[in-house]
Amino acid sequence: MRRERLVPLIVATALFMETMDATVIATSLPAIAVDLGTDPLSLRLAVTSYLISLAVVIPASGWIADRFGARTIFRLAIGIFMLGSICCAFAPSLAIFVASRILQGIGGALMVPVGRMVLVRTVDRRELVNAMAWLTIPALIGPVTGPPLGGFITTYFSWHWIFFINIPIGLLGITLVSIYIENFKEEKREPFDLVGFILAGLGLVGLAFGFSVLGLSFISYEVIAGLLIGGAIFMTAYVFYARRHPSPILDLSLLKLPTFRANVVGGFLFRGGVGALPFILPLMLQIGFHLTPFQSGLVTFSVALGAMQMKAIVPFVLRNFGFRNTLIWNGVITGLTLAACAAFTPATPYVVMVAVLLVHGLFRSLQFTAVNSIGYADVDPARITRATPLLAVAQQLSQSAGVALGATSVHFIVHANGHTTPVASDFPPAFIIAALFSIASVLVFMRLSPDAGEELANRTPSSSDATDQRAN
Repeated sequence: MRRERLVPLIVATALFMETMDATVIATSLPAIAVDLGTDPLSLRLAVTSYLISLAVVIPASGWIADRFGARTIFRLAIGIFMLGSICCAFAPSLAIFVASRILQGIGGALMVPVGRMVLVRTVDRRELVNAMAWLTIPALIGPVTGPPLGGFITTYFSWHWIFFINIPIGLLGITLVSIYIENFKEEKREPFDLVGFILAGLGLVGLAFGFSVLGLSFISYEVIAGLLIGGAIFMTAYVFYARRHPSPILDLSLLKLPTFRANVVGGFLFRGGVGALPFILPLMLQIGFHLTPFQSGLVTFSVALGAMQMKAIVPFVLRNFGFRNTLIWNGVITGLTLAACAAFTPATPYVVMVAVLLVHGLFRSLQFTAVNSIGYADVDPARITRATPLLAVAQQLSQSAGVALGATSVHFIVHANGHTTPVASDFPPAFIIAALFSIASVLVFMRLSPDAGEELANRTPSSSDATDQRAN
């Protein structure tokens, strides 16, 4: 197999390992808490510590890859992630378990943006859309399959095995990276922006952590408000600082590119909306409809099945309709299929729920691939290492916002209805809110030029365009 075709598979496998691990732990927290002699709420530190590691390290990933080489750092990232997984499996106490999750987060923070950097530099621009489709699949499969898989392993084996499954995948990844990926390295080395790293790190920690716990009851609203306000203050300080720095750790000048800005702003709204689904849907199925975790997992897995069917269709759609039209109309369709989940009731047949989620997964996958690809449409090759960390930061914040949107919506609806625990009728409004949040991204995509990303879409001029060119 040609290296250009194999590299997307290698990067996708590494990202699958990261996204799966980030969600598989959710259903295993009670069992882990019992073994470690603590309570599940305290163990939430393991989830938040992972997010904090991502927020702190991602901004530095581009500079690190330029300094030491993309292949070197990608292998190191996989190795750190594997080491963190092993430490989690053998952790004898809460403190060591949390420290192990921080180590995992450092590996994941390097693995995701450096992997994308490798992909963009390896694959021809006309093949980038197809390559990005491979990366979309693990991002969609992980959140919907992680919780049921974690529950299955914990129930029938032991929670320790949810961390051991990363080891063979990681070893295979390191081997393939060593053989097939070049050690891209920037010859001109910029000094490390320490002040920017501190400001951006503190800002992202506050925002990512604050969004992640918003709507959850184990942290007071005063603390959450402090995190969000503090994060916003540090990020504002970073914006002013970065304007005067010649080589900031997060290059915000890239936002002047309309296609890059569409990825960051429009992508945040879209991911934030659809990102609420993995939180709301399992709660509705298990708490509202009283399905077992396994039954719920079979229903939610339909989203991943739909996503996998879209991979072969993405290049055809973008080539014939272009990025702008696809992002606008497909964004609306995806939002409507998300809103359709509000019609689910305990009496809704499984086949109907599965059909709706299959369609949602199909269009959701197309939108993710288009959004992820358009961000690189106008980025100069020399600035790829600056663009990738910024895109990764935006994606991380949008994922945290998605959890916050789902949790906060359900929380307030439950209280507004006068319930102490959620019932089936509390969930439909949350789906509508998430759908509207997602559809709002269309307002950003409408500002794109009709020919945005034509090279990536591998579009050819229409016959009328060709006639006009001959006439001129």
